[in-house]
Amino acid sequence: MTVTATPVGEPEQLEPQAAPAPRGARRVRRLLPAAAAALSGVLLYVSFPPRSLWWLALPAFAVFGWTLRGRTWKAGLGLGYLFGLGFLLPLLVWTGVEVGSGPWLALVAVEAAFVALVGAGITLASRLPAWPVWAAAIWIAGEAARARVPFGGFPWGKIAFGQADGVFLPLAAVGGTPVLGFAVVLCGFGLAETVRVVADGRRNAGVLRRGAAVVALLSVAVPVVGAVAARSLVSDKAENGTATVALIQGNVPRSGLEFNAQRRAVLDYHARETERLAEKVKAGKVPRPDLVLWPENSSDIDPFANVDAAAVISGAARAIGAPVSVGGVVERDGKLYNEQILWDPDKGPVDSYDKRQVQPFGEYLPLRPLLGAINKNWTSMVRQDFSRGHKPGVFSMADAKVGLVTCYEAAFDWTVRSTVTDGAQLISVPSNNATFDRSEMTYQQLAMSRVRAVEHSRTVTVPVTSGVSAVIMPDGKITQRTGMFVADSLVQKVPLRSSETPATRLGTLPEAVLVVIALGGLAWAMASAARGRRDRAVQDVRPEDTKISAPAP
Repeated sequence: MTVTATPVGEPEQLEPQAAPAPRGARRVRRLLPAAAAALSGVLLYVSFPPRSLWWLALPAFAVFGWTLRGRTWKAGLGLGYLFGLGFLLPLLVWTGVEVGSGPWLALVAVEAAFVALVGAGITLASRLPAWPVWAAAIWIAGEAARARVPFGGFPWGKIAFGQADGVFLPLAAVGGTPVLGFAVVLCGFGLAETVRVVADGRRNAGVLRRGAAVVALLSVAVPVVGAVAARSLVSDKAENGTATVALIQGNVPRSGLEFNAQRRAVLDYHARETERLAEKVKAGKVPRPDLVLWPENSSDIDPFANVDAAAVISGAARAIGAPVSVGGVVERDGKLYNEQILWDPDKGPVDSYDKRQVQPFGEYLPLRPLLGAINKNWTSMVRQDFSRGHKPGVFSMADAKVGLVTCYEAAFDWTVRSTVTDGAQLISVPSNNATFDRSEMTYQQLAMSRVRAVEHSRTVTVPVTSGVSAVIMPDGKITQRTGMFVADSLVQKVPLRSSETPATRLGTLPEAVLVVIALGGLAWAMASAARGRRDRAVQDVRPEDTKISAPAP
């Protein structure tokens, strides 16, 4: 046995202790990450439409990655929630325009919880090699969850939807919104890693760690190079001829929820604007359209039950001499449907499409008994729930196949893709944004349609009751648009296309692969953390050399 003698009375030598930092400095160090997380969330919001500052998403994720890297998962949970609040509070403020701040704040609180979980996951993955890749995949996994639960999901605020003007947009044709969003987030985290590697090199006499430097470089370069290469997939060339389309924006008597009480006026406005367009065609001022697209809720009076409404629509269709897609509210077998109706100028209604992704708390009320017990005003706002359709809507209008994606459905990958795989040569997104006044919601939704155009290489038309209506080419460019709360019409010859992009063919596969990568990274990180805890526990219980003091002489 080894015996170590310690002289009697000699004090044990202790390591010199650094003086504690002033209380103010400690408080600043604690608050700085929280403030940075919240402000980087605000920066991400500023990158979204109606602004064209798409590139701000990169520094937003760079700062967010800096706040999370190397921290505990509990800290990541809180910092992620702050980031989510900074992003979603201003982004979704339009949800409270007519119904008050309660529903808006409740929605943000729930959606930010998903971002909080993502933040916790990223802190775990930040200790792994090539952490930006794992972290970006975890973000997309969070978006995938948010797009599905609760109540059918709420994909608003996907990173891809803020990139309609950005250099990464062509990646939508490669793998849809998940691949586009992954590239943006990866590049942002790659910037954070680049700054860290350079800072470490300066502290270590200019010596860079080769592996970390390569990861940082690739995390930034690969998304940019991939986006440049993907431009070859974006084309507005006609493959099946062309069609001259007309979009009708009839306007509404006034904005807000009250417009629903003006149902006959809204119908008359759209019929009148169609007849005004017919006069322009007759005078040779605009070409005759092959098909005419009315917005969602352009006839909230059921034309199958109301003879007068049917007569108004028939009169407008005969005046323009082309088939019209009419947005109607229809009751059938005791159920209410948000429906698009194909109205032939000679035969009347010949086809219909029932909206499949209906909006919770807008078109139907989940938890109705519970909400009614809390506040009866909430249940009175949605008196009757809309039922869902079950089949994609593709209308044969003249010689074109028109896919229908009604308003809220444009936020969901599956609804748009299903119309294209069902044969749509162009896509129409009839919408009614009058409820949300002049808020940013209109421009956020318009950006979604631009991303969808590139994703599936299709012309996308957006007829809206009160604006902004627009024609979008397959490359995502807007060629015509209206103002807001004006009566107007747009007429344009557009290409018809039938080829499928990789994103259309692959469907949910790219998203599934990214989710698997995220889960694999989390499993690796948690296993590494558990192994580290076991190793430390073993070291803590290892017997030390016994120290025996020599007896005094």
